[in-house]
Amino acid sequence: MAASDTMLGAGAKKSPALFVVDVMGTVIGWTAPAEELTGYRSEEIVGRSGRLLLMPGRTNLWSGRLHDQERWHGLAELRHRDGDRLLVRVEGARLATRLAGQAWLLSAVPADEDLSGKTGSLLESLINSFPVAMAIWDRDLRCVWRNAEAERLTEGFPYYRIGQSMADQIPGTDSSNLLEVMRRVLKDGVPIIDRESRWTSADQNEERMLSSSISRLDGVDGRPLGVCTLVLDITDSRARDRLHLLREASIRVGTTLDVRRTAQELAELAVPALADFVCVDLGESVLPDTTPLQRLATEPEPVRIPAFRRAGLASVHEGVPEARWHLNDAVFIRQASPFSHVVATGRTHYEPVIDFSPGSWLDHDPERAGLMRATGMHTLLIMPLKARGDVLGVTVFARTDNKEPFTRDDLMLAEELAARAALSLDNARRYTRERNTALALQRDLLPRVLSGGDALEVASRYLPSDVHEGVGGDWFDVIRLPDGGVALVVGDVTGHGINAAATMGRMRTAVRTLAYMGLRPHEVLTHLDQLIVRLAEEDDSPTDPTVATCLYALYDPATRRCLISRAGHPPPALLLPSGEVTFPDIPGGTPIGVGLGSFESLELELEPGTVLALYTDGLIETREDDLEAGMHRLGVALAAAPPPLERLCASVISSMLGGTPAEDDIALLVARTR
Repeated sequence: MAASDTMLGAGAKKSPALFVVDVMGTVIGWTAPAEELTGYRSEEIVGRSGRLLLMPGRTNLWSGRLHDQERWHGLAELRHRDGDRLLVRVEGARLATRLAGQAWLLSAVPADEDLSGKTGSLLESLINSFPVAMAIWDRDLRCVWRNAEAERLTEGFPYYRIGQSMADQIPGTDSSNLLEVMRRVLKDGVPIIDRESRWTSADQNEERMLSSSISRLDGVDGRPLGVCTLVLDITDSRARDRLHLLREASIRVGTTLDVRRTAQELAELAVPALADFVCVDLGESVLPDTTPLQRLATEPEPVRIPAFRRAGLASVHEGVPEARWHLNDAVFIRQASPFSHVVATGRTHYEPVIDFSPGSWLDHDPERAGLMRATGMHTLLIMPLKARGDVLGVTVFARTDNKEPFTRDDLMLAEELAARAALSLDNARRYTRERNTALALQRDLLPRVLSGGDALEVASRYLPSDVHEGVGGDWFDVIRLPDGGVALVVGDVTGHGINAAATMGRMRTAVRTLAYMGLRPHEVLTHLDQLIVRLAEEDDSPTDPTVATCLYALYDPATRRCLISRAGHPPPALLLPSGEVTFPDIPGGTPIGVGLGSFESLELELEPGTVLALYTDGLIETREDDLEAGMHRLGVALAAAPPPLERLCASVISSMLGGTPAEDDIALLVARTR
């Protein structure tokens, strides 16, 4: 296996390699994807030191300075069984096992899969939309990845070939200066930004000015893994301005998943840098929260005309006198116009000098022609906002005060900005649609009425995330059993969106079925873990394996005893009648779907009036606070909450969030013994 092939990987998207090591660094759990990634079979690695997976001289990733963290992630360099390097993105999460005690659950994915788009992300299309040659070089300064722009430069700059080292001598080229700079960045970690250099072709017939930026790539252990280079041709001074505008676009366009905000960001970015007037008009499918737009009829025969709504508008003139329609107005386009042609064909209308002469398209739109003449509009670009084959709307670039007509370079820049904005708009559209669908699905799957019967008084709250990907897989349930007992369940499926909500529904159904079989809590979790693993093995789809946390409590009102077991889930909180809040020390167990360990139950006796609070980690974990700090805040909030359970839920949620948006889904289930 060649080193470059090992680094880059090949084939379709695969499941991440999952394995478990204890605190001493010994491998205690191994999966088939881990064997496929590293070449080590289970019998060769389980029970042996995890250092076998590391390149010589690398720090143990799951000990040392990472040992005090609950979760971590980053780049790492593993070793294949045949000795080749594996550049991977690794994630670690602490877990507790019955036999080995504290341990690490680790997930590794070849790093290039994120860069090449094999994970299903949009990173590849974004990277290849830049007119910048990007490449990644390992510690030996061999090229291990490049984007499309760098590939196009291979003929003139052969070091962009995969596996080619900057230290190799190639006739007709001189890379000594760049090699020295890259070695310095690799050694001291200080990035080089916008370093200008001159490149001359081997035949001395071509000379170009280049702007290079070089930064070091560090692994999760803090040691360097290589460098990343970005090179832009700035021979033409316009290229520098173009780069600046594209840099601004990466910061200012698509900052939220709001389509109107994104449209306005595009308009404001392009004025006055590219145009004096910009408007952005979007179709109904991109604005799902608006009422259907009307359709007009043309004369002499009735023909339905596509209608848009104005979502973005900017001008160098106060009051935007160039605009015939303003923000949120319905916009109609005539059939015999460049606008209809752009929508129908998906191709840009480029008019460097607007034609006002008789017989032009403006003859059919005298009102628009008069407005354009009055405001001095003289050059025009009308381009589609197109993403994944769909035309989402149109955007117009025009100049009035700037007397220079649009050039072909301006056209290319405008198209790049429009393509970037269209991708952000489509992401926002898909996000909104999926979030609304997932919310509706989850509301249908979650219990609508909770009842603890004569045994328990219950109340609950569910809050979808206001950031990231929206609704996720948090769920809860109260199950009244035939023998008079009551089961309380809270779970959290990894991921967000429709898949997470659907998986949550399947798990809730499975838990109900297992509960009615009269099983004890740890038996319920064991069967649930085996079921999810078996379903994942039978599923041929290339989705990530299902992993979830769960807490199951079984309360017997006759004895006031409560059996509780958890699978990687935060422990419950007990609010005693005295006002004291405690968190029972229940064995943690491994997450559901890993299939690595068994679970244990803890028995508690609950005096009358005790409140049992079950919750997901979204309630207690933030960017600033870890789980322990969050549990402390939860204890304070519970102790200060009013007695009625509905008011208690509202008070706890308000205290924990403090008026800030929820960073993750939140499920809260409280029960008071009668």
